[in-house]
Amino acid sequence: MRQAGPLAVFLVEDSPEIRERLAETIRGIEGAELVGEAGTVGGAIDGIRSTHPGAVILDLQLEDGSGLEVLRAVYPASSALHVAVLTNYATDQHRRACMNAGAEFFLDKSSEFPRIREIVNGWTDWRQGAAASH
Repeated sequence: MRQAGPLAVFLVEDSPEIRERLAETIRGIEGAELVGEAGTVGGAIDGIRSTHPGAVILDLQLEDGSGLEVLRAVYPASSALHVAVLTNYATDQHRRACMNAGAEFFLDKSSEFPRIREIVNGWTDWRQGAAASH
């Protein structure tokens, strides 16, 4: 039975306060490791491509564009990537676009922020289970 390493998580959030709150949440999850952070589209794409995370927590509205641009740029190259979009713009149109681009979860920041811990825990549990079966 093989033990999986920690789930590498990359955060994309343009608000420093929210990004720090997310980072603290990730650091508090056993089996997860924060491998990078970005607040811009370019920084996110470059960071994700260089760190090869297993999961991304992705803000939809960034200062210089959309998290959807990030998702479309990185997901096709790594379809095993877990993605949770976290936004204040939780419209059905945005939800459809993000899910169609590869997001697993689409969360409203104002009401579903606490679910990030539950989701990342689920991803780490899945990763441990997948490693144990190989």
